[in-house]
Amino acid sequence: MFNPSQSDVRRFFCAVYSKWLVKETMDGIETIAALWIAEHPEYHDDLSDPASAVARDYTVDSGRTNPFLHLSMHLSISEQCSIDQPPGIQAAVESLTSKLDSLHDAHHVAMEALGSMMWESQKSNTQPNGEVYIEAIKKAAS
Repeated sequence: MFNPSQSDVRRFFCAVYSKWLVKETMDGIETIAALWIAEHPEYHDDLSDPASAVARDYTVDSGRTNPFLHLSMHLSISEQCSIDQPPGIQAAVESLTSKLDSLHDAHHVAMEALGSMMWESQKSNTQPNGEVYIEAIKKAAS
């Protein structure tokens, strides 16, 4: 199983950003990551300096969104939809995208549902409940 460290994830996004800037060829997952990087110019400064990116601590108290967590969630939701796992995620996100007329905005709603599902799972020391996750997205789409 692939289990990247925080540093690995940050280096990955910084490397994708660097490739994107010079229009270098990327593999599939890098191409998807680059699409989300392009949607978030507010993170480009963070992505331009890998050493600082690895060293920086993004705490809640700093008042800033962690760009690497945010981009990772976009990438996770994209991958979930591409394989429809958990079952129903693809249709739920498509329905929400249609309602909001924006894949980006739909992802942000899905991120809230994903974060909530993960928090509940950790709090109760249980497996993440994909059905609750999907239902939250469906509810937002209705």
